[in-house]
Amino acid sequence: MKELLLGLLASVFFAVTFILNRSMELSGGSWMWSASLRFFFMLPFFVAIAAMRGTLRSLFAELKQSPLAWVTWSFFGFVLFYAPITYAAASGPGWLVSGTWQLTIVAGVLLTPLFTDTQNGKKVRRKIPLGALAISCVILAGVAFLQLEKSNGLTMSAFSVGVLPVLIAAFAYPLGNRKMMELCGGRLDTFTRILGMIIASLPFWIVISFAGWLNAGPPSSSQLAQTFIVGLSSGVIATTLFFIATDRSRNSDSKLASVEATQSAQVLFTVIGEVLLFHSPLPGPLATGGIALIVIGMILHSWYTKKQKERAAREHVA
Repeated sequence: MKELLLGLLASVFFAVTFILNRSMELSGGSWMWSASLRFFFMLPFFVAIAAMRGTLRSLFAELKQSPLAWVTWSFFGFVLFYAPITYAAASGPGWLVSGTWQLTIVAGVLLTPLFTDTQNGKKVRRKIPLGALAISCVILAGVAFLQLEKSNGLTMSAFSVGVLPVLIAAFAYPLGNRKMMELCGGRLDTFTRILGMIIASLPFWIVISFAGWLNAGPPSSSQLAQTFIVGLSSGVIATTLFFIATDRSRNSDSKLASVEATQSAQVLFTVIGEVLLFHSPLPGPLATGGIALIVIGMILHSWYTKKQKERAAREHVA
């Protein structure tokens, strides 16, 4: 239950990303600066945290041992996740990006067979937790209802440009996160693992920021301020909370799926944020039904996780 609460709290801070990225695009800021600056701002925070915890030496040892794996999965978990998200913000409102992003709930479950466990000295491929998948689809149906009401007047061209990049991000994020957990094997704490992923992805962010400079010039003071808020809220607070929750759940596929499903709440918080900041209309009957499905799905995930935990405890006693 604690992991689900951490995931839910993370979704509050993650929602800031969708709202402010859209705000920056409306004010003319380059998506390339929005993407790269977030990680530049995150770097000193995590360096300071790792230094205080005395884990920098162990981090560099891990980076030196498997540099290619760190770069590869950090690219998936950070670059291929956040660059498409910020690009999509240039093409559609925050609710569309946030809503489409909920496909990561199902994506995380479908990626389960890509990972293995060791049983009796043999590697056994994990199976998709069908119960978690079914509940995730309930949440996804709620997101679909929310989108249907809000997407009136949206052209097919804008929908394609705004949705396809998010589809890529939805699969890249859980894949990169899970592969990094597998690579680290619990040897690094959450803060240090995030710092390692930032460092490993820095070359890509430098290239993207250089492209942003050539395309739009330097970032404005407004974009710097808003990106700093995104970096602190979403990059530092939300990412840390979410990675702590997934780290604690990494040995249970159903529990991990439930933690990932808490991110569906981002849709609700994004809608609220857009109503307050951009004076968007309140959700109508169809969207309200979608919100209800999302809440029901989250409750079912919590119940499912509890039942799986009780079942595992009984089997352990037997």
